[in-house]
Amino acid sequence: MCSPSSSAFNGVACVTIAYINRIGTAVPEHDVHQIFIEFVEQFLPERKARLLFRRMAQRAEIGHRFSTLEPHEDLTIAADREGFYRPGQFAGTAQRMARFETHAVKLAEKAVQAVNLCDEKASISHLVVTSCTGFTAPGLDQQLIECLGLNPSTERTVIGFMGCAAAVNALKAAHHIVRSEPSAKVLVVNLELCTLHLQETPDLEVILGALLFGDGCAACLVSAQPTGIALRDFRVVTIPDTRDLITWRIGEGGFTMTLSGEVPQRIAQALSHEAMRNDDQGILRGQHRDEFGLWAVHAGGRTILDAVEQGLELTPDALKWSRGVLRDFGNMSSATIMFVLQRILEHAAPTGKGLGMAFGPGLAAETFRFDVVR
Repeated sequence: MCSPSSSAFNGVACVTIAYINRIGTAVPEHDVHQIFIEFVEQFLPERKARLLFRRMAQRAEIGHRFSTLEPHEDLTIAADREGFYRPGQFAGTAQRMARFETHAVKLAEKAVQAVNLCDEKASISHLVVTSCTGFTAPGLDQQLIECLGLNPSTERTVIGFMGCAAAVNALKAAHHIVRSEPSAKVLVVNLELCTLHLQETPDLEVILGALLFGDGCAACLVSAQPTGIALRDFRVVTIPDTRDLITWRIGEGGFTMTLSGEVPQRIAQALSHEAMRNDDQGILRGQHRDEFGLWAVHAGGRTILDAVEQGLELTPDALKWSRGVLRDFGNMSSATIMFVLQRILEHAAPTGKGLGMAFGPGLAAETFRFDVVR
């Protein structure tokens, strides 16, 4: 017979199922959302642009975003106490990466502590780390092994520069590891310091893009232990002719993002097509949307969530977990969907079937089916 953590496959074999057993999250102590709004207005010389920015900020449905940078009391001097963002003298890429190297591991350690590994720490066999907001070598993976006291022979995988959808790829990697090695215990860490990449620019579209992002980290334990969130399967769909709508490039003054206003419309259109198509090759896998009682959608922004709701014709409360995370933390890139899953794991009904979804450069939709198992 199959074990509780396995399932029959075509009636002739047992396939190990990977479970997200526990999720821990962490954000820095400094809430910078309102400070950001006040600070960047000085870069908009025209009154019309400032009024539009204020209106868009009010409609963003974001109440808080957090940063490792402590706000300055006089925003005419700098946005932060360290002078990292001093008008006319914003920090260069090297300074931003140096700060990532020293602050990322602290926030990641805090998130891992929230997982409460306790005696399980010694049995961690694999570490999967995602980030698209900083790079160092030795990297965050090696830093974590040292500061957490993990076995130095822990197998490491780093997933970089895949944007907001990277967490789904990290779960996919953990899923495959556990299926191939049923005794594996995989620690997955998604760490983003998005506020390290503020740009000094009068370009309203760039400023509105930055309005969404905050710092955050999520960590989770994935194993064959049958409790938590069962990861069923994964599927990625790339929306045609959208490769330039989301870009993330390394520049002299940090990483620069292009986030086109077309993204929500293209997502809504693609999802509407997927819902009408509804075959076993689509993201719904031939199921009707009503068969999914839980929706874990990356909180990329209000318009992104509206697009998913409209494209799939979901009920108004279907994305309540995502909207709550957006309100409380903003978009933390790859960490965000894990914050959504944490709320589902803690507050949803004891059992339920769900669909997870995150969007990244490409424009790619990374999706997965899951079950909540108590």
